[in-house]
Amino acid sequence: MKNQALIIGGTTGMGKATAELLLKEGIEVIVTGRKEENLKEVEKELSALGSIKTIGFDLLDIAQVNKFITSLRSLAPNVKYLLNAAGFFNPKPYLEHTLQDYEIYHGFNKSFFLITQEVAKIMKENGGGSIVNIGSMWAKQAIKATPSSAYSMAKAGLHSMTQHLAMELAEYNIRVNAVSPAVVVTPIYGAFMDKDKIEENLQGFNDFHPIGRVGRPVDIACTVRFLMLDDTSWVTGAVWDVDGGVMAGRN
Repeated sequence: MKNQALIIGGTTGMGKATAELLLKEGIEVIVTGRKEENLKEVEKELSALGSIKTIGFDLLDIAQVNKFITSLRSLAPNVKYLLNAAGFFNPKPYLEHTLQDYEIYHGFNKSFFLITQEVAKIMKENGGGSIVNIGSMWAKQAIKATPSSAYSMAKAGLHSMTQHLAMELAEYNIRVNAVSPAVVVTPIYGAFMDKDKIEENLQGFNDFHPIGRVGRPVDIACTVRFLMLDDTSWVTGAVWDVDGGVMAGRN
């Protein structure tokens, strides 16, 4: 049977772009998402490239997450690759943050933790695998224009989990890495701006990046694919800055 890739949050943005690249590699892809219309759309759009399955559930509903986890062995018995890509981003000053804001960000991490654990058990039994987490530049650098304390805490936690799992799972031939993007044009910004104006609004961040432009989902997906596949077989525990040069310096 073909190797399988599980993409948590793969109906749009970086997850979807990664699904497309992995399908082109001949890997069977399983995509999860919350919105039924997005699941149908990504399956329709990418099915011509290879074998793709879609599964719908809400990462912030622990009962749904546990139900998904119990299905993993039958759904993805040959899973070799895992991408934790789902996310939410809604900048808000620290003094205005609510408990609900905090719980959303850290709810994603709780689900990533539990799903990754079950996937790692399957990978261990199958002789190994590769896990990539999508972190964030905000976990490393505070930006006053986009105050994101709870989001940054969650992403920093994901970076830390990446390094700890890399140490613990190396003996089972499982590599764990992360990418740390800056501003990338994806629907995630729709939480606080008109979805039809995301492209236009983010152009104001072009000069923020030394390379001179905001990122595209494929910019991140190409690095995710590289970290997943065997070309980086000696890389684990890394958190790669894929950020147009922002961590080197800002204009």
